[in-house]
Amino acid sequence: MPEEKEESIDLGRLSHIIWEKKKITGGIVVGCTLLALLVSLILPKKWESTVVVQTRNAAPVAASDMAMQAMGLTSGKASPVNNYMELMKTRTVLDPIIEQMDWGGKKPPKAADFAKKWLDIKNTKQTNIITIAAKGRTPEEAQTIAQSVADNFLSMQTEKSQQTQSLLVQFLNGRIADAKQEAEDASQKFADYQREHKMYSPDEEAKVTVQKLKGYDDAIKDVKVAQATTQAKLEVVNGKLSEIAGSSKAYNINDNANVQNIRGQIISAEVELAGLREHYTENHPTIIAARQRLNELQQALRNEVDTVVDSNTTSLNPVQADLMKAQAEGEAGLAASQASEQALVERRAEVEDHLSSFPQTVIEYLQLQREATLKNDIYLGLVKQCEQNKIDEAKESMDIQIIDAADLPDEDEPVFPKKILFTVIGFVMGCMISFGYSLVMYKREA
Repeated sequence: MPEEKEESIDLGRLSHIIWEKKKITGGIVVGCTLLALLVSLILPKKWESTVVVQTRNAAPVAASDMAMQAMGLTSGKASPVNNYMELMKTRTVLDPIIEQMDWGGKKPPKAADFAKKWLDIKNTKQTNIITIAAKGRTPEEAQTIAQSVADNFLSMQTEKSQQTQSLLVQFLNGRIADAKQEAEDASQKFADYQREHKMYSPDEEAKVTVQKLKGYDDAIKDVKVAQATTQAKLEVVNGKLSEIAGSSKAYNINDNANVQNIRGQIISAEVELAGLREHYTENHPTIIAARQRLNELQQALRNEVDTVVDSNTTSLNPVQADLMKAQAEGEAGLAASQASEQALVERRAEVEDHLSSFPQTVIEYLQLQREATLKNDIYLGLVKQCEQNKIDEAKESMDIQIIDAADLPDEDEPVFPKKILFTVIGFVMGCMISFGYSLVMYKREA
């Protein structure tokens, strides 16, 4: 077979050709450079304005999650900061801005397209800080867009949170009315019994037994108030989810082994706390430690539920994912609360057996007294919870804070087009084209 000849280029000769054709090659370089500069002067200018927002309740993005996002992967766990960033690109936030802009007779873009072209929203260094960078055809327009995104998002979040709190207050008000009536009925029965039997105070031995029962009654009151509050929250979330045809029931939260394990620990902690109340006051270190342990278990339950839901909602929009998470948390919390109440009632019944040695009139007196006190405490607890929700409603506007308002870009410093960058690109392209031209001339003379 004939040997293939390896073609080589004589660089000296090529350089000589470039020098001989210097007017043409130099003209190409200068022409491309000037053309690029001219393009940078002709293209419409854009300016950029930034707003810095802090999300008070949002957890920072974990370093591992940031690394996975950089590789185009997802961790399976929804970040609150990422949720906020996605919500800033929704129609609710962007449509009012698009409608106010002048599009010169052209069809206005959709919110998603507008966000891609005009906005750059990113999390700053794994913190609760979000930077919103908006481009505009004038410095004033860029400033207006950036500030409007932050303001519209703040208004949306405040309205959404206050609406939720208002619905909670409405549901709780209905439950308060029922609890008040039950408390009044129980108090009336107790008062009638006192008048009928001329009995207004049990003996000292009965008082000691009643004091032991009070710890369980207080615990039962707490779980009943928690149940009513959780049920109210579930009503709100279920109503919102029904509008978007979503539900967390498919995840079988209460059948999850980890959830069941934590729920069992919560029941034991509730019963233990009630037993400690027989011997200690609410400010005793032992009671405080037991309460802290119970709160930690309840938080662990919420975290476990969030993990289960997060792993199944990666394809959902942030609003729906948050609602389904809230629904799952409510269902798990309600189930744990109901189980705790059952355990407390059973444990209280064991202690109450000691009352069997007292006369029937004393037993009935104590039962009616206990019923009146318990129902009145539940009523007062619901009122307190309702008032707390009203306070939370007033505080919701502080959840999102604007740290740095939108700045007004310098008229002489547009972010696009960059004259120096365009000029350098033109120069490089000119060099490449002139080299290609010289190479063609070299081949012709070969």
